[in-house]
Amino acid sequence: MLAVGGVAGGVGGYIGYQAADRSGPVTNALNAPPPAQQTENAPPGSIEQVAQKVLPTVVQVQVSGGAGSGIVVSSDGLILTNNHVVESAAGGGPLRVVFQDGKRAAAKIVGRDPTSDLAVVKAEGVSGLPTAELGSSSDLRIGQDVVAVGSPFDLNGTVTSGIVSSLNRPVRAGGEGGSLATVLNAIQTDAAINPGNSGGPLVDMQGRVVGVNSAIYSPNRQGSQAGSVGIGFAIPIDQAKRTAKELSETGKATQTVLGVQVTDNQEGGALVREVTPGGAADQAGLKPGDVITRLGDRPIDTSDALVAAVRSRTPGEKVELTVGSRTVEVTLGSQPVETR
Repeated sequence: MLAVGGVAGGVGGYIGYQAADRSGPVTNALNAPPPAQQTENAPPGSIEQVAQKVLPTVVQVQVSGGAGSGIVVSSDGLILTNNHVVESAAGGGPLRVVFQDGKRAAAKIVGRDPTSDLAVVKAEGVSGLPTAELGSSSDLRIGQDVVAVGSPFDLNGTVTSGIVSSLNRPVRAGGEGGSLATVLNAIQTDAAINPGNSGGPLVDMQGRVVGVNSAIYSPNRQGSQAGSVGIGFAIPIDQAKRTAKELSETGKATQTVLGVQVTDNQEGGALVREVTPGGAADQAGLKPGDVITRLGDRPIDTSDALVAAVRSRTPGEKVELTVGSRTVEVTLGSQPVETR
């Protein structure tokens, strides 16, 4: 058996040597010349083209103890971001922005709205800035491609891509643990969004802003910072644009209200607990104990769903509510947003 093993080993080695000897010249990729550099333009509608268009309009927003992102909306330095990004600077703390070319500028808060988790800040001493193109969120479709841009974990100018996973998703957000007053009517996306992306844009494949990235879902992990699990949320740009315009022009925002206090109904819907005297719901004849199950063609299965649906509309807009077995037309009201 030893003899057979030795012969077999020798024959194997001999065959291997002969095969190597007949293999011809050796090609080594390490010695190959580098390929020609890319010179053609990015294909229209590609992530590459979107990134080239959007990146110059996105900034990092720095505050004491953290950073988020922002969207340049005017050439003289107005920047749209999240309230929870700049909230710590509201009492006079440091606030500055970093542009994609590395330039920095001090900034001040123009106005903020905790209920919609939006804020407008102004970079000081700047001019001629490239500005973002704002699109529309009203015609978004589930499954369409989108791109997110921001500064996750301090990595300025990060681009990720995904799709619109869902629309009209009621989400509590804003600040460390969320706020009862902040319920978003969110766009859900699987584009990677992480801490630091907040306030940055979600854009379509024409590079138009369709949402403001604001929150992520993260499983409860003790002692570790939340990270992307493919479930991120953005404020629709139609709502964000209206609020940002108010904040930039007056420093204040108004909130669309129905004039009710609601809670979840055990069998589904939003149960009316209190009706504000003289408010929109009162004028439409709603009473405590009513259960609202639809707003327009949108099903209402929880109290958060009703809050999100109302806040996605504009003050003075007429909507139809399904209340029990009847339909009620309501003209939505408004109230000024108080900041703390």
